[in-house]
Amino acid sequence: MKKRSEIEWREVAILLMLGAAAFFLWDTVVIYPLRLLVVFFHEMSHGLAAIATGGRVIEIQIVAAEGGLCITQGGSRFLILSAGYLGSMVWGGIILLLASRGRVHQGLSVVLGILLMVVTLWLVRPIGSFGFAFGLLTGAALMGAGLRLNAVGNKYLLKAIGLVSCIYVVLDIRSDILDRPEARSDAFMLSELTGVPTVVWGVAWIAIALVAGFYFLVHSSKKKPLKM
Repeated sequence: MKKRSEIEWREVAILLMLGAAAFFLWDTVVIYPLRLLVVFFHEMSHGLAAIATGGRVIEIQIVAAEGGLCITQGGSRFLILSAGYLGSMVWGGIILLLASRGRVHQGLSVVLGILLMVVTLWLVRPIGSFGFAFGLLTGAALMGAGLRLNAVGNKYLLKAIGLVSCIYVVLDIRSDILDRPEARSDAFMLSELTGVPTVVWGVAWIAIALVAGFYFLVHSSKKKPLKM
């Protein structure tokens, strides 16, 4: 039988310190690449939703001002529009959970780096743009981290990526939707499609993101269950 898993309070403390560091460094060049990576996850999530519902991705664009665009054709517009913010939360949460598992850290960094490079070469346009360079350089950096850093270094690099993704999603929804409901955001376009006000979508997405973020943080801090 397995003994019930418990919270690893040392990991909770480390995550809290990483979160505090991210908060104080939020507007610096230290966190900027991680914020751009969350934008990349956001646009990838739109693309995955399009493909999963029978559509296709024409191109993805990422700009230096932490903006992005995923141009799709076909598929469920409702699910495609809904997938961006919540999808990037899921990306961050999965990375957090996987980073808490033993002996996967270096391999996960390499796989994530390869994924970014493949998506960039396949979909990010224009070739030679800021977004194209960012995708390739970030992918190469993650692969290099996986190959050069030890397991502990990769573990906390991945936890930082996952944590910043979870934090940024909530802040991004608030900024894009609640503070500027007139902006042409995913929620604004979903409001046009469904008739449900933009702010309602923003509040709903923040609620889901907070619950999901709490779940990911708790479960990424649990000890592995012991076999008896």
